[in-house]
Amino acid sequence: MPIDPVALTADLVRCPSVTPDEGGALVLLEKVLTKGGFTCTRVDRGDVSNLFARWGRQGANRTFGFNGHTDVVPLGDEAAWTMPPFGAEIKDGYLYGRGATDMKSGVAAFAAAAIDFVNETPPDGAVVLAITGDEEGNAVDGTTALLDWMATNNESMTVCLVGEPTSPNVMGEAMKIGRRGSMTAFFTITGAQGHAAYPHQAKNPMPAMARLMDVLSSRVLDEGTAHFDPSSLQVLTIDTGNPATNVIPAQTKATVNIRFNDTHTSAELTAWMQETADKVAAEFGVRIEMRVRVSGESFVTPPGELSDLIGKAVAAETGRTPELSTSGGTSDARFVKHHCPVVEFGLVGKTMHQVDERVEVAQIGQLKKIYKRILSDYFA
Repeated sequence: MPIDPVALTADLVRCPSVTPDEGGALVLLEKVLTKGGFTCTRVDRGDVSNLFARWGRQGANRTFGFNGHTDVVPLGDEAAWTMPPFGAEIKDGYLYGRGATDMKSGVAAFAAAAIDFVNETPPDGAVVLAITGDEEGNAVDGTTALLDWMATNNESMTVCLVGEPTSPNVMGEAMKIGRRGSMTAFFTITGAQGHAAYPHQAKNPMPAMARLMDVLSSRVLDEGTAHFDPSSLQVLTIDTGNPATNVIPAQTKATVNIRFNDTHTSAELTAWMQETADKVAAEFGVRIEMRVRVSGESFVTPPGELSDLIGKAVAAETGRTPELSTSGGTSDARFVKHHCPVVEFGLVGKTMHQVDERVEVAQIGQLKKIYKRILSDYFA
């Protein structure tokens, strides 16, 4: 009997799997996949729960992989929800709940499609699901742990589909063939505190910070590339915490975030910011410390067999040929791309991370059909 992706989505939404809690979602998914003929292995690392499932022979000549996550972001203001955030209630054609869009519906749709496909028309190859409980968190022990375990245990994927929501407004309008890189820099400028009336006895860090932020944010990083919009540096905050009107502060801090395309690497951008900070420090006679956190490098999967395969399946089921996009934030595709070619395709993402997150019920069934067609065409 075919697996109902709506019912499976609802069951997953009822699992309170706020990062890093597993919440019963992977336990449920393992039971469903095992019953459907998949061999399942828990690949937990640290405080993170992960699940690897394979149908077919290990080391098959062709293995289609799917990557997704069952963890969700916090609820926010729970009182602002008009529907129970873990109730999976359906109203006016929408299924409500945290994770309904991002991305328990995607996981349910692929699991349902994969189980039906391998049991109806067993393919010459293997199908793998690599599902993490740490995509919305630090992403240190999630998909990376699954890929590390796969390397150690001679498991692999020939290609991979990531089921993140990819369409801005209507089903099938976009797939992701890459993502911008993301990095955050934290600056601390230290001078010397003093009386505002006697500036010669102090060293004000504020003018240095203003100059540094202006120089960094004024630079045009690039004009964009074939697959990416221009890179962007945004000043997120400048914090001094000085309530006095007659005191020159000793220290001030600022944070900037850069979303960068394939023109750059995080190392090159780090070197530029450090060089700029050193020049400003010398000019103003202050000390500037910089700390950088890199969330992911820019990458692109060149248009070709995988994007064509997915595009044709989407067009057949929706009547739309999806745009090849690289917009949005980061996803676990940034890890998978080291393992095999990867493309992302999923639902409309309008309500992800919002209060009253919801998914159109009809789209869940439509997504299952798209995923099943992708599998059928891949193994044809």
